[in-house]
Amino acid sequence: MIPRYSRPEMAAIWSDQAKYQRWLDVEVAACEGWAALGQVPIEAAAAISAKASFELAKVNEYIAITHHDVTAFLRSVAESLGDEGRYVHFGLTSSDVWDTATGLQLRDACDLLLRDIDELLAVLERQARENRDTLCTGRTHGVHAEPTTFGLKIAVWVDEMRRNRRRLEDARTAVSVGAISGAVGTHSTAPPELEEFVCQKLGLGIEAVSTQVIQRDRHAQFVTTLALIGASLEKFATEIRGLQKTEVREVEEPFAEGQTGSSAMPHKRNPEKCERITGLARVLRGYSVTAMENVALWHERDISHSSTERIIFPDACLVLDYALALFTDIMDRLIIYPGHMRENLDRSFGLVFSQRVLLALIETGLSRQDAYTIVQRNAMAAWKQRTPFLDLLLADTEVSARMSEPEVRALFDYSYYLKNIGATFRRLGL
Repeated sequence: MIPRYSRPEMAAIWSDQAKYQRWLDVEVAACEGWAALGQVPIEAAAAISAKASFELAKVNEYIAITHHDVTAFLRSVAESLGDEGRYVHFGLTSSDVWDTATGLQLRDACDLLLRDIDELLAVLERQARENRDTLCTGRTHGVHAEPTTFGLKIAVWVDEMRRNRRRLEDARTAVSVGAISGAVGTHSTAPPELEEFVCQKLGLGIEAVSTQVIQRDRHAQFVTTLALIGASLEKFATEIRGLQKTEVREVEEPFAEGQTGSSAMPHKRNPEKCERITGLARVLRGYSVTAMENVALWHERDISHSSTERIIFPDACLVLDYALALFTDIMDRLIIYPGHMRENLDRSFGLVFSQRVLLALIETGLSRQDAYTIVQRNAMAAWKQRTPFLDLLLADTEVSARMSEPEVRALFDYSYYLKNIGATFRRLGL
């Protein structure tokens, strides 16, 4: 990945140092909660809050011995404390700490991703407004259909990214929860009041009922949401790739001074950034499958999910953070060729006006089938003979019998397709 698009804030959230710090935040909050409930001396809780710390190197050293990261972490924390250290992790189980701390990490990661989406939306909205009336060919099945505008294409992306933002906000709520319920989730050693204290202090919601672990449907919602956002980026990037083809060349992704596109062909300007986004979207979809498979755990808990989450949570966040930043840059500096768009519109001999001619003939009193037959006959001739569609219509006696030449020519007016674009933009507040 190009360092320019790296987001150090996202990497920092998922560093070992940050992870263990959040574990410590949970442990300290639990000690303070026990003190508030009268189960731990206030002085001990105050000392823990003031002095508790860990050394990353020591944690890693102890993991090699214990083969258990939570006990290794607790051993390092204990070394920073005196006798009051016996109250750390009192009544808790590993998942209380791990899952609650993960909720903090996912919440913070969501906040960065929401910021990324806002940055992309600002660029998309600007490009949509600036290109609202930039005529281009609308394509269905990859074939010329009717005229549209490049701004309308991007307005579709704006609306989709707004939906993605709402989805991510919902996912943020789903994963921003904690659980301090003890072994198998019965609250026998960690009462609900302790859980409420810890979650409130940390700014998390509460898992109403847990089976030692926070239920993984929440996390599946989060990762699948990231994958869905990635799918949207892939959709947008694929359109740019299609429009950058040599025979189309309506847009190009940014190409820097000194950049090369091929080791063999110096002329190449490839859509490699958009292709990169397409590949990253595939990675995210794979992670979403893993997240869904993590929903089903044996009985109250197993740790089949744990090994995968150590990969998919940080990687999915880092990948999407990167892809959003990259696509924002692509759209911010996108090279747009309105002249080429107009040339391509004219490339199909005026056939993009076929429906206007069809409707006009129907309005003269022809049946739809008869009108369709006349228009299609001339359209197919235009394709085959590479002759302007307008010329063929003007030479067709069945057309001239019902419409004058000025009436036919008036149908070939690109401005007709702009008349309601403004209404769509007003719907979007653009």
